[in-house]
Amino acid sequence: MALTLLTTGCADGRNTAGSAPPAGPPASATPHGYVEGAQEKAEQQSRLLLNDPRTGDTRVLDLITGERHEVSRTPGTTALTTDGRFGHLHGADGTRVLDTGAWTVDHGDHAHYYRAAIRDLGRLPGTSGGPEGAGTHVRGDAAVTAVTHADGRAGIHRRADLEAGDLGTPRPLPGTHAGAVVPYAEHLLTLTADAEGAPRAAVYDREGERVPVPDVRCEEPRGDAVTRRGAVFGCADGALLIRADDGTFTAEKIPYGTRVPEGERAADFRHRAGGDTLTAPAGERAVWVLDVTERTWTRVETGPAVAANTAGEGSPLLVLRPDGALHGYDIATGERVARTKPLLEDVPGTGPDATAPRPVLEVDRSRAYLNDPAGRRVYEIDYNDGLRVARTFDLDMEPALMVETGR
Repeated sequence: MALTLLTTGCADGRNTAGSAPPAGPPASATPHGYVEGAQEKAEQQSRLLLNDPRTGDTRVLDLITGERHEVSRTPGTTALTTDGRFGHLHGADGTRVLDTGAWTVDHGDHAHYYRAAIRDLGRLPGTSGGPEGAGTHVRGDAAVTAVTHADGRAGIHRRADLEAGDLGTPRPLPGTHAGAVVPYAEHLLTLTADAEGAPRAAVYDREGERVPVPDVRCEEPRGDAVTRRGAVFGCADGALLIRADDGTFTAEKIPYGTRVPEGERAADFRHRAGGDTLTAPAGERAVWVLDVTERTWTRVETGPAVAANTAGEGSPLLVLRPDGALHGYDIATGERVARTKPLLEDVPGTGPDATAPRPVLEVDRSRAYLNDPAGRRVYEIDYNDGLRVARTFDLDMEPALMVETGR
């Protein structure tokens, strides 16, 4: 196994997670999105950030080279999130930020791909509280990172500070917020309580000034996602979509169309970065698929679902079931179109181990990744080829938590 030990804060400035990158290009040749010390590549530089909450073992798996980079241990991690480059390890003692050194700058008609050294930035100031969703929310884009605390207060970090390895001092955002503050279209989208305490759509500019947006409620908000069509917030009666159109913000509801019991509402959205099709558990026996472009919900009766995701655009809905096999479903018909052999002998989060973190499915433009904690491995799945297992990455730790960066 290729294992590289990462040492942070070296005085000589060498990249200990790989060979030192060349000096940056001259100003006249600097590509869009370039960061000092980074290398621009011709393809997406995908990496997986992996953590075992029990032992604290943490690794960055480079999907291009196959190298496994060992980073500082973080025990007690309750959730792992990412903005595409920075990994956020949430725990009772705060949120640690790790620069995974891989990211994409998307300009719509073209994209730039970068790789750099892996760096541990330390813990975000003022963060504390258990799982992401009940404690600290962290969301980011190419310019800012928004940190929303358990009390609803939020602070905005300059992305340039994080890229330089400095967490910096956050600038407070006015008001209190229900759920995450989400950077989108050079603004900050959120839900703020009205006089009756009901969360409503709100938009701020980067200086913290309110921007006009239609007055739309989102009762009992939970879950959020950013797509090319706008930012989505989960609500009791469906979803709230906030989007920008020539500098003007709109807000509209995408209702379920029927009353959905609380335990079957979409609350944990998963999708391909840049995609417009979201998935979320619909209770224990089905999966919701939200087509943001068409503004439609589809409930796919999959049976018990442990994890789900999709690349959208005609790709199958991927579902890990308690049998340890990965199943593929046609979203339009609900028909199962593919199935693997059991890949996981022990599926965390089910049976007597119901409190353990459940495996996740990370999806990019051509592959899906499934973590197998008990088997100490990650599977790479070609979802366009009958769910073929393309590669298996063996590890020296249990990857109970996983996110993909470089996207």
